Amino acid sequence: MHVMGIIFANDATMGELTSKRTMASLPFGGRYRQVDFHLSNMTAAGIRHIGIISRHNYQSLMNHIGDGEEWGLELGEGGLEFLTPYAMSTTDRYRGKLENLYFAMDFLTFGGDEDEYVVMADSAILSNMDLTKVIASHIESGKDITVVTKAGIANGSKQLDLAVKLDKKGEIEDIAVDYVASEDYLASMDIFVLNKKWFVEQINECVARNRYHMDRDVVMGLWQKGKATINVYQFDGVAMFNESIEEYFRNSLALLDQDVRHDLFGRNHPVFTKVRDRVPSYYGENCEIENCLVADGCFLEGEAEDSILFRQVTICEGAEVENCVIMNDAVIGEGAELEYVILDKNVTVRPGARLVGTAKNPIIVKRGETV
Repeated sequence: MHVMGIIFANDATMGELTSKRTMASLPFGGRYRQVDFHLSNMTAAGIRHIGIISRHNYQSLMNHIGDGEEWGLELGEGGLEFLTPYAMSTTDRYRGKLENLYFAMDFLTFGGDEDEYVVMADSAILSNMDLTKVIASHIESGKDITVVTKAGIANGSKQLDLAVKLDKKGEIEDIAVDYVASEDYLASMDIFVLNKKWFVEQINECVARNRYHMDRDVVMGLWQKGKATINVYQFDGVAMFNESIEEYFRNSLALLDQDVRHDLFGRNHPVFTKVRDRVPSYYGENCEIENCLVADGCFLEGEAEDSILFRQVTICEGAEVENCVIMNDAVIGEGAELEYVILDKNVTVRPGARLVGTAKNPIIVKRGETV
């Protein structure tokens, strides 16, 4: 069994947090980037031929992944490859994933001619998944496409990229795209397993007819026409849909729950990331740190509660931080007060400053700014 992997890095929906980085390189959980979860899932399943498709702002992502050593990958043809389709196209107007794949056809065909299956994942949804079970389910089903889904996400208010409803026999009753689905629908996790030869044919057919949408034109479109059979794999672990700032903030703070944290980082395999050795965090004599996730290299003399502190965060004496996500190298000055705030990397908060957001609308301070 030979399997290749494709990770989509973009679809930036986080406003200022993704204005200069891809979704794949968005920091998460104190020391990780979102792409780490998909790379770890794929390599744990023995997938060694992986392409990362990114349209723009991919320098941060490339710096993070480097040569792929942390995941046991080798950068280059036949191993890990960065695919930038729009560098080779005549337009920069994004029309869908199928166009990206069409411009990366050499990777799909010549780069892995022995591969029988393709596993595709999007960077916005995080999980610790045993992909060997997903691939085995796909092969056993004998169907063209396997869609990985999660129950409990559809709630009648969240718009889903792809929603699937099953009948009492477990067969697909309905498929909808960009749909505010009711609770009886399953949400796609944007992870697909496909037969590679069949998929390449469908990409060529769709693009020739000006169809570029993976969910609408391939999954739903071909199923409705009776031209594709679909297997539904239901994932029962923690799945974090980081598709908006509110969701990203809520899911970040959810890591303070030990059960959630252990499921996401240790359910099936470790989650690897770029190694950045730092000194242990320093806790001052008068600091008060309660229910926080603290990375290495922090210098803590103030107060922090119910927060995520990335590497080398400084909280000065008298500062108070509550329900916040503080990224690398941020400095919070003496007497500052922060509540429901996301500080991007290298932010400086002046002494005495007061920033207060809400759980649904946290204040975001852009990378490198001083407030």
